[in-house]
Amino acid sequence: MFEILETKASLQQDNDVAANDVRQYLKSHQVYLVNLMGSPGAGKTSVLQRIIESLKDRYRIGVMEADVDSDVDANAIASLGVKVIQLHTGGSCHMDARMTEKGLHALGIEDVDVVFLENVGNLVCPAEFDVGANLKMMILSTPEGDDKPLKYPLMFQVSDCMLINKIDVKEVFGFDTAKAKEYALALNPHLEIFAVSAKSGEGFAAVIGYLRQKIEEQS
Repeated sequence: MFEILETKASLQQDNDVAANDVRQYLKSHQVYLVNLMGSPGAGKTSVLQRIIESLKDRYRIGVMEADVDSDVDANAIASLGVKVIQLHTGGSCHMDARMTEKGLHALGIEDVDVVFLENVGNLVCPAEFDVGANLKMMILSTPEGDDKPLKYPLMFQVSDCMLINKIDVKEVFGFDTAKAKEYALALNPHLEIFAVSAKSGEGFAAVIGYLRQKIEEQS
């Protein structure tokens, strides 16, 4: 006889406990955490730059840039004059709650109101791990195709809002915004959807209004 151990379930349970610890830590410091997810090239850093520019005069902002390696994104964000830390995942394709907890302690949240975690770039692994965030924001860019909700359903099911980025070039890639919304809302009827262009700034007024409302609701 031998024991069969379902390691994934155990990992998920451990992560859920850690995620609750993160939530309590954030609550005790009155800090709002946004988990920003999306594929490589979707425009996460460019979107984040737009958001920071619009919010930094109202809130003290901290950013955790998660990547397998490099500090390119952290340097880009640091140029905006906000608090930033680079997190290397050591080959892992996602952040988990314990990594996030360590990142928050290293960043220091005593002097921030809002923290953005730019998660590792893909539509699979980050969706599976609760990091203790108050808000899960995902980005789908038009070059990726409007069928991505059908191929990676979990990301759309767990997210609170979706930004359809690069709408300024959607015709070039034959991206059907209505179809993308239809597929995503079939998976998650409560998903808030915004069509934006990080390049031109189109659509960001609505995103900023949404974020401000969510942040104020938690304060």
